[in-house]
Formats: sequence, structure tokens, C-alpha cells
Amino acid sequence: MHMNKKAPIILPIILLFLAVASCMDYDPFEKKAFNASGNGLFITNEGNFQYGNASLSYYDTNTKEVEEDVFFSANGRKLGDVAQSMTIHKGKGYVVVNNSGVVYVIDIQTFEVLGGIKGLSSPRYVHFVNDTKAYITDLYAPVITVFNPQTLEKTGTIDTQGHKSTEQMVQYGKYVFVNCWSYDNSILVIDTETDKVVDRIAVGVQPTSLVLDKYGKLWTITDGGYEGSPYGYEAPALYKIDAATRTIENKFTFTKGENASEVTLNGERDTLYYICNDIWRMDVTATRTPVRPFLKRPEKNSIFYGLTIDPYTSEVYVADAIDYQQRGAIFRYTSQAVPVDTFKVGIIPGAFCFKYNRP
Repeated sequence: MHMNKKAPIILPIILLFLAVASCMDYDPFEKKAFNASGNGLFITNEGNFQYGNASLSYYDTNTKEVEEDVFFSANGRKLGDVAQSMTIHKGKGYVVVNNSGVVYVIDIQTFEVLGGIKGLSSPRYVHFVNDTKAYITDLYAPVITVFNPQTLEKTGTIDTQGHKSTEQMVQYGKYVFVNCWSYDNSILVIDTETDKVVDRIAVGVQPTSLVLDKYGKLWTITDGGYEGSPYGYEAPALYKIDAATRTIENKFTFTKGENASEVTLNGERDTLYYICNDIWRMDVTATRTPVRPFLKRPEKNSIFYGLTIDPYTSEVYVADAIDYQQRGAIFRYTSQAVPVDTFKVGIIPGAFCFKYNRP
């Protein structure tokens, strides 16, 4: 057996270090106390895959002050690997950390961890069916996890019939619709009474997001895949689907190779916003896409990566991933595209979650 010649020297040093360290009683991370009682906006910063540098930023929409990495500051531990999304329900924040396979439940004023759901494959989004039932979608597992928000116990799974990439969810009556993104072209329909997939709507390659407007119409935008993809490569498109009949009412096709993603709605759910290189806005009753963008990228090296609309003020927030390596930027605009604020957050800001002290 070959023995490393440095082992006899290194081993005693390691043992000495461990002995000294075991006698030291200290907390290496000083926690910070928060009391974010006002209105604000959470930003989940993905961080770089397998680097464990995901973070959670908090922006006070009134004072325009930014608190970076509040999860680490409040809890003395890192958030994990790839922060995917956040949802607030009954005064608690559910932060989904994709590659770490966990959903953290936090106090939305102190940012302290209250609990979590662990042992997930690759969680993406959380949807609350009611106060005792919620769903967690997954990037790689062919199931959607069901859990009880009151106990945080897993109560079952939903077989997605071979679809391994389930993403965002919206509810229409007793049915939950979920888009299947990676290497897929489907929107699944789940009966929340039986927790079973009962239907499938075929759309274009890789639907990235999903919303439901005030008229009961589903909207999704496909990114078209990428050149060389085994699943296909086509022009991205925006789809309008009737949730009641589950039929496609309209399809708006973009140019092949354009960066299309992040369809979202205003608070009244009558105006649609989406990313297609720039930011575009249209009425949900429109029969054609707009000619001019609502917001153009400020610089050529800007990468519009995330988008949200304030449900009460209709202000627009856009996340710029820049180069996916440095800290990202958030641009805030009025509903008339007038700049309000710009601030830096963590690496690859991708999703938003508003905190309002309103019903």
C-alpha cells in the first residue's frame, strides 16, 4: 500500500487543531436582529450552481433601503445552493432552495427560520391549495410533493405521468395548472380533490412561466429550447389558453433565438408583461403583440432575468443578471416607465415576493 509521505506530519497538526478548536466556545457568525414590519420586497438570488452562494435580499419599498443576505444575517447560516422562488402564506415565507432540496419557512419580519420541508429532489415553486394542503413542484422528480402547511409534514405525492420538470402553478376552481419546462412542452391539469393529473395541454418547446388573468385565461411563454437540443429548437411564443375549455385561443410567435421568459400580470390581472430581450406590456384582450417595448435594456450587456409588478402600485421591477457572476441589479419603474430606483442585490436575482400588510 502506498502511503503519502506527508501524512505522518500533517496528521498530528490536524489532531492538535481539532483539540484546540473543541475547547473554544464561540459562535463564528454574529446574528442580526430584524423587524421588517412595513411593506417590502424579497428578492431570491440564485447564486452560482454548486457554489452554495444563494442569498435572500429584502428591499423596503417605502424607504428604498436594501438589506442583503438577510437569511444569513438572521440565522447565522447560508441559504444554500440556488434560491429558486419565494411565496408568502399566512404571514410566513416559503423560500425554495432548488439544488439544496429544501423549502425553508421563515418569519417575514425577523427572517428567522421557523421550520422547513427537506429531502426534496429539486424543488421549484410552492402553491397553496388551502390552509392544510400545498404543492411543491420539482425539476427532476416525476412527482409533485404534497404537504400540510400547518405541520410541514409531507402527506403524499402527485404522479406527473413521466413529466420531470414541473414549475409554476395557478389555480382555476378546483384545478391547478402547472407548466413543464425543461425538455417538455406541456401544461398539466391537476384535480385538487384527488391530487391526480387529469389532463394535459400541449404548447411549444419549454414553457417558462404561467399566469391566470381576470377573465380565466392562462398565459404561458415558451423559450423555444436551444440550438442542438435533443428536444427541439424553435421560435419562442406567447400562448393564451382558456382555462375552462383548456383550448389554445391565441399564439403569438417571436423571432427564433430571442430570449423570451417571465410572463406576469399586474394586480388587476388585466395587463400582461413579459421578457423578450426587452420588457413588453399588453392588454390581456389584445389580439396582437405591441410594436414597441415598454422598457428597453439600459445597456447591451444587461440580461433581463426576472420581472414582477407591484400588485397595488403597478410599479415594475426588473432583475438584471448582468454576467451571471457579479452582483445583480434591480431596476424599479413607475407604470409609465419612469425610473424610480436602482439597487444591487446578490448573484443572479431571479424571483420576487412582495410583503404587504394588507389582506
